Amino acid sequence: MATTQPVDGDSAGTFLGHPKGLFVLFFAEMWERFSYYGMRALLIFYLTKHWLFSDSDAGIIYGAYTALVYITPVVGGYLADKYLGQRKAVLFGAVLLTLGHFFMAFEGDPAAGTENNPIVYVFWLALALIIVGSGFLKANISVIVGQLYPRTDTRRDAAYTIFYMGINLGAAIGSLLCGYIGETYGWAYGFGLAGIGMLAGLVVFVWGKPLLLEIGRAHV
Repeated sequence: MATTQPVDGDSAGTFLGHPKGLFVLFFAEMWERFSYYGMRALLIFYLTKHWLFSDSDAGIIYGAYTALVYITPVVGGYLADKYLGQRKAVLFGAVLLTLGHFFMAFEGDPAAGTENNPIVYVFWLALALIIVGSGFLKANISVIVGQLYPRTDTRRDAAYTIFYMGINLGAAIGSLLCGYIGETYGWAYGFGLAGIGMLAGLVVFVWGKPLLLEIGRAHV
């Protein structure tokens, strides 16, 4: 196996004392969190008000969904470390997430019920895509942040602070904006806005990949 030298993220230039790649990851993750928390803000209300699930059934679906979102990164991280590399894993996850969030925008007619209703199957597919996409993206994008710096670089802690500021910013804005739009103008608009946010995150990541140099690539 060929040995590879670690790549210093500073080689692509710096901004505010940090590699420019950090800010690519900041905005990509900010928009991903915008979409995830924006969709989550609507999910329980969508299940109970639109599809008329009982509170207990809606709670079970919501709980299972959020649990799987936080479990699947174990598998996504393993596949990235072993085969894909973090960059391909993040890209693949972002594509799945974008599709999943846009599929959530198909409302369907609740009068048709949930039995043999094709739009309900689209809803389940959307949740599955978001779960799997989160598994590939969530852990691996954080790993790339650390790989931008040498192991002994004291800027690493500050970099993660900046990165998590993007997470918190996206989560706050997404919850408020998607929640308001969905409740006021219709579920499709709220979920669609979450999808647009995820698409923005995907575009930022693809556009900014040159600033990541070889960081996060698979080395087999």
